[in-house]
Amino acid sequence: MEAIYNLMEQLICFEWIQYDFMKNALLAIICIVPLFGILGTMIVNNKLAFFSDALGHSAFTGMAIGVILGVSNVDISMVIFGIIFAIILNFIKSKKTASTDTIISVFASLSTAIGLVILSRGGNFANYSSLLVGDILSITIKEIIYLLVILVVTIVFWLVTYNQLHAVSMSESIARSRHIKVKIIETIFSILIALVVMCSIKWVGMLIINALLILPAAASRNISNNIREYHLFSVMISFVTSIMGLIVSYYIDTATGPTIAIFAALVFFSTLVIKPYVK
Repeated sequence: MEAIYNLMEQLICFEWIQYDFMKNALLAIICIVPLFGILGTMIVNNKLAFFSDALGHSAFTGMAIGVILGVSNVDISMVIFGIIFAIILNFIKSKKTASTDTIISVFASLSTAIGLVILSRGGNFANYSSLLVGDILSITIKEIIYLLVILVVTIVFWLVTYNQLHAVSMSESIARSRHIKVKIIETIFSILIALVVMCSIKWVGMLIINALLILPAAASRNISNNIREYHLFSVMISFVTSIMGLIVSYYIDTATGPTIAIFAALVFFSTLVIKPYVK
């Protein structure tokens, strides 16, 4: 790791890179950016933006359950709850007993409320308020390795199932006619979203993790003429806005996650302006 740090210092000759916590944050962004870029395009294609937002809000309940059970590392309970939450939500959604947005909204509201009630008992919510905006500057090497593993899993999943997911996003009936196991694909995809959201929320923040997932993909969609450009531009936009947000947040002393989200939003609005000229 020391060799990587030295290389970063040689390649990036700026004051901010001299600090280990900034080096770790940069390495984390290098892992998170492709995750958000790739996963974001699949989420937008499959109209699951609200779904990922609901998962982010359910983090409070996962953490609260960990506190009740006396789990030493509540991140574990948060990830496990997120996966269970995603599976249940996906199952109920498939029953089509109500509109998808309504079901997701009910689940998001309930899970957030339960988590807040439990964590706020005795005025202890301040201990968990950092979860709202995240703190990528506190990430450790061990956690970066976890992110790298998730990135590899996501890329493999994307390579193996992209055609199936694309078919499902166009029409479930067409997907079934091609012998695609729609429910299995959707369930695995939901679990992957839950894993990425829950593992990233500690550093990115609950309030804006969905923005970082959706905005680069939405911006890319505005200016892409084919599917390759769609994925490539999404990763590029995510990378540029993340690096800019990290650097600017260091110099103006603001939370990194929200700063990145602002840059991503600015890029999205810019693509709306130039959209008529590139398509």
